[in-house]
Amino acid sequence: MVINFKEIATVTMVLFAVIDVVGSIPVIIGLRQKVGDLNAPRASFVSLCIMVGFLFVGEPMLHLIGIDVSDFAIAGSFVLFFLSLEMILGIRLYKDEVPSTASVMPLAFPLIAGTGTLTTLLSLRAEYSTLSILIGIFINVIVVYVVLKNISRLEKILGVGGVAILRKVFGIVLLAIAVKLFRTHTNIWPVAH
Repeated sequence: MVINFKEIATVTMVLFAVIDVVGSIPVIIGLRQKVGDLNAPRASFVSLCIMVGFLFVGEPMLHLIGIDVSDFAIAGSFVLFFLSLEMILGIRLYKDEVPSTASVMPLAFPLIAGTGTLTTLLSLRAEYSTLSILIGIFINVIVVYVVLKNISRLEKILGVGGVAILRKVFGIVLLAIAVKLFRTHTNIWPVAH
């Protein structure tokens, strides 16, 4: 199996934008204040299991209920579109509930491996190789682990302005990917390769 570095880079950036661990720093800080220290290795491992599991089990589940991967990719492009609008415009269209008694599960799901991430994984599967997606997942889980482990330091380094800029940049990347996914699976406009 050939490793396609361009695919891996694209998948990694899309997942990074959707997981938005940098943009979630304020929420993670809030969780840490409620429960004390967060278990970074465990939260990262649970997130990895959820994402990899859904990548392989998600498609058979869809076939069971009679939905094609292309249909799911189009639906995923809408989710990505709205997530990118949230990031670019600084508005909240969708809110995951985070219980007051936070543990590893609210951190791993829905914060890291949330509905947007899972939808994105199946959308990406319709477009990219499974190997590229797996590598992208592993890279993102490493990033998540590093962020969770160094949350206090990152908060001081980035500041409020830095986090806001990163969210907007990755929001635009995500918007472009959403448009590409929609174009590819609807054939409304030709896609230039």
